[in-house]
Amino acid sequence: MDYYKVLGVGKNATPSEIKKAYRKLALQYHPDKNKGDKDSEAKFKEISEAYAVLSDSEKKQQYDTYGSADFRQRYSQEDIFRGFDINDILRQFSNGGGRSSAGFSSAGGSPFGSFFTQGGGGCGGGCQTGPEKGQDMTYQITVSLEDVLHGAEKTISLRKNGTPQNVSVKIPKGIEEGKKLRLQHKGAPSRNGGPPGDLYLKVEIADNENFTRKGDDLITRRLISFTEACLGTKVEVETLEGKKFMVTVAAGTPHDSKLRIRGYGLPIGPMGGRGDLFVQIGVKVPQELTPEQHESLEKLQAVGL
Repeated sequence: MDYYKVLGVGKNATPSEIKKAYRKLALQYHPDKNKGDKDSEAKFKEISEAYAVLSDSEKKQQYDTYGSADFRQRYSQEDIFRGFDINDILRQFSNGGGRSSAGFSSAGGSPFGSFFTQGGGGCGGGCQTGPEKGQDMTYQITVSLEDVLHGAEKTISLRKNGTPQNVSVKIPKGIEEGKKLRLQHKGAPSRNGGPPGDLYLKVEIADNENFTRKGDDLITRRLISFTEACLGTKVEVETLEGKKFMVTVAAGTPHDSKLRIRGYGLPIGPMGGRGDLFVQIGVKVPQELTPEQHESLEKLQAVGL
């Protein structure tokens, strides 16, 4: 679903333009104005979902970054409507009584009817009850930095009602620690014939012995000697995908300095560019010295180094 097309606005639309477009469509497709019209009810649900995302700056940024498919994989219906100000919408349709400004009634004080029956944020007296959805399930899935870089498809083994079941899941490029991947209808079955619940896979990033992640950037560490730090040197650096660079360490480089290799970090979302790779330079201090080294250092100390 393209939320911008649903509301009929461009990607550069201002918040006021988005709100105006939503209000116009909501007045047109409101369930109370189109009683029994399933198409209008479905359209009203679409435009309300689109407005819930595009009117929230953080959700809008995530949607713009990851695109529709990956956004809906990362955000459940409950997540989409979390923080959605229902009262603000009510004020758009109501003059304070039980009848809206458009001339249609608000059952139970809410103009949403059965729209929010499943995780949308509560419903008024007009809710229609039906078969109960099965319970959502949450599992943890561990992925490597290579999976974050390239994306991956993994098969996980679950047990449902004592029966083993294999489930395939796509890992989008740039996935972050703690994010949840949603697999619709892969949760627990319903008790009374309703749809199964959803399966949420909470992402954990496995440690990597060569790289540390910081947002979309990667950090790798290289040790050089004291004399190399003073005089300058070159160090070989291998990226996460295996490409090798010779990086120049300038003379006088201090301990814990970072050198940047642009564009060799992790993806900024599935469709974005990449962060940077930083080479953190450590100055190695020897634990033991040979007599010759000790004598040389005493001479350097004598001349103020």
